[in-house]
Amino acid sequence: MNQIVKLIHTIYQFLWGDLISIPLPGGSSLGLSLLVILLIPSGIYFTVRTKFLPFRLFPEMLKITAEKKVSSHKGAISGVQALIISTATRVGMGNLVGVVAAISLGGAGAVFWMWITALLGSSTAFVEATLAQLYKEKDPLYGGYRGGPAYYIHHLFIKKDSNRKRSVIAALFALSGLICWCGISQVIGNSVSSAFSNAFQIPPLYTTILLVLIAAVIVLRKNATVKVLNVIVPIMAGMYFLITLFIILKNASLLPSVFQQIFSEAWGFRQAAAGGIGAVIMNGAKRGLFSNEAGSGSAPCAAAAADIDHPAKEGLLQSFGVFIDTIVICSCSAMIMLLTPAKLTGGLMGMDLLQTAMDYHLGKFGVIFIAAILWLFSFSTFIGILFYARPNIAYLFGDNWLSQTLYKLLALVMLFIGGMAAYTFVWDLGDIGIGLMTIFNMIALFPMSRQCLDSLKDYERNHMRRR
Repeated sequence: MNQIVKLIHTIYQFLWGDLISIPLPGGSSLGLSLLVILLIPSGIYFTVRTKFLPFRLFPEMLKITAEKKVSSHKGAISGVQALIISTATRVGMGNLVGVVAAISLGGAGAVFWMWITALLGSSTAFVEATLAQLYKEKDPLYGGYRGGPAYYIHHLFIKKDSNRKRSVIAALFALSGLICWCGISQVIGNSVSSAFSNAFQIPPLYTTILLVLIAAVIVLRKNATVKVLNVIVPIMAGMYFLITLFIILKNASLLPSVFQQIFSEAWGFRQAAAGGIGAVIMNGAKRGLFSNEAGSGSAPCAAAAADIDHPAKEGLLQSFGVFIDTIVICSCSAMIMLLTPAKLTGGLMGMDLLQTAMDYHLGKFGVIFIAAILWLFSFSTFIGILFYARPNIAYLFGDNWLSQTLYKLLALVMLFIGGMAAYTFVWDLGDIGIGLMTIFNMIALFPMSRQCLDSLKDYERNHMRRR
């Protein structure tokens, strides 16, 4: 067992640890992990190739999101419903505890780099979601469509007239995804039980049993996922945004100093002298990457399921999803923390820090609210990742209900185990899974991106002008 844990830690360090260290003024250094080296330049590249799509086509993203089109195909979902599913998984614990950790370690300046990473990631999200639409296929089990990186990677490496049923790289992506989502299930269980224990003094066993039972009722039904998320996601995101807006308005006089702190610390005017500018940049960048998932290949699993009239349209919707996750929801968490006096939060970490900040702003109601919203964020993430798992299980094991059900049961077991105790090596396993997914996904994105750019040109030329 010790050897397995050691191997997991070694792989984790290779993916997320500092692979390259760049010396900076003031005695600091900028540590670059393999994932940062892959994703940040990719985001810059795709942003340039799409002619700065996140800025140029932002109004178009809003128009598409406002459309109320329902799929006419049985079992299929609309483009906006696919956006809701991907938002459910993006908007999770990382938006709460993760942002708090990034600011704790990197200071207020980490928020600025989180924003920059999200803007770059929007272009990457467009490319992978458009590809997922271009290579989607009919889903004989659930109805509608399915797809994602495993399917477009397959088409990259396997010729149409080949008898091979699977590509090695595509299969590795699918397997990495299933490992990642099992790890995340454990983390979700632990986070929810811990939050309810702190807020209500409820024993983890009771919280966990209730969480698993409710989750089982939903995920073991054939097509309940989309219906539930259609209700939960808008409510939870809206509630969190409105509460944060209230806190911001209540502390409006402090906003100029907060933004001044964010921008000044982002460029290291204070941290450079203290030798910490590298921590500011990397904590913001890593949190942005991990939260919005752009480039990891997760969201395309939902994007492929959309029944939409143009592939680029779903790409724009998923690009907007990155904006919702990081620019809106993550910024909400950042504001809650930065508007709290530092003397109250000194020495605290994670949920303890966030709950202390909410107690300062809203009293006991704030502590209860943040526990409830974490439950909703985490619960929706769990349901969403099992939707992601569907096409990957089908790619590895074929179209059968047995493999689909067994994976759901495994995820429910991991959810229960996580609620009872924290196993950090399992958390690392989730991070390894998403790291490997990113590597395999990136192998396909660059050589296949030309098709996405052509699709975008066609959409702008023939669809946008019709309005």
